[in-house]
Amino acid sequence: MTSTTPDFDLPISRRARPDHVSLTILPGLLLTATVAATAFALHALPGIAAFNPMILAILIGIAFHNLVGTPARAKAGVTFSLRRILRLAIILLGLQLTAAQVAQVGPKGVGVIIVTLLATFAFTKWFGKQLGVDRKLAELIAAGTSICGASAVIATNTVTNAHDEDVAYAVACVTVFGSIAMFAYPLLPGLLRLSPHAYGLWAGASIHEIAQVVAAAFQDGKAAGDFGTIAKLSRVMMLAPVVIGLGFLSRLRAEHMHRHAAAPIPWFVLGFVALVGINSFVTLPAPLKSSIVMLTTFLLSMALAAMGLETDIRKLRAKGLRPLLLGLASFLFIATFSLVLVKMTT
Repeated sequence: MTSTTPDFDLPISRRARPDHVSLTILPGLLLTATVAATAFALHALPGIAAFNPMILAILIGIAFHNLVGTPARAKAGVTFSLRRILRLAIILLGLQLTAAQVAQVGPKGVGVIIVTLLATFAFTKWFGKQLGVDRKLAELIAAGTSICGASAVIATNTVTNAHDEDVAYAVACVTVFGSIAMFAYPLLPGLLRLSPHAYGLWAGASIHEIAQVVAAAFQDGKAAGDFGTIAKLSRVMMLAPVVIGLGFLSRLRAEHMHRHAAAPIPWFVLGFVALVGINSFVTLPAPLKSSIVMLTTFLLSMALAAMGLETDIRKLRAKGLRPLLLGLASFLFIATFSLVLVKMTT
């Protein structure tokens, strides 16, 4: 029979020593860091720069796992990257936002962003149910589309607890349709008669990833690019209340089903909010801020690399095309719905 004696009640000689734990996770940490570094190197190549290193990291991880195989001794470190490294990266995201940036968007702009986010999330969940897509996968696609792409997918999964294949599929959806938006949006400002301000707000309120928003918005000039970036960062700030809200809903669902283990509440997101507050009142030196942004992206890339290293492509293929159709419908909804609101308010 396996002993259930807590570790702190064991003799010192039998406790897990910190140096032993660090050695256990080291192989996996080195593997995920290597995949992330490879993604950064590929991102610097011409023709690939349009793809976020996080996206490249999960693709490399999937390829490595399915072609070579993730070593068993790397398992602990891969899990550590997927949980602890991810949480640290999400907290550090707070240093990329300030309350002043939200203020620049204005009440109407913030209103457009919030209403679009809530409507898109609700529509995606509802339509996913109509299509027969698993609730957890639909929730991940909803978060990725309505908030901030891959970062929102993996943050939401801290409370959704979906399978790794679901997370990989959701990331693939937001990557594909976010990339389509990145190339399609710059063709539309003239046709839709959008001012640089309106176009920037539309791009920031509806395109999936920050990098994709920047690439699309600046195609219409600096004014559109600057405002689109600020609008997108304001949208990223909604990550905290959405994930915490989902955590409480998951707990209520667990209690309703009389489960003994209640769903976790992602309190680490409060660290994200705290750093937003600090960044709003303390001006960090530009070189330090740039380094923190790079570190945050690298840590998120490690987390997504870990996700890829646990993803079985056969299970991914078994999901079928329905989730992809859901991702397409969600993308079309957020693009159309936000455009209507932008037209009404600007």
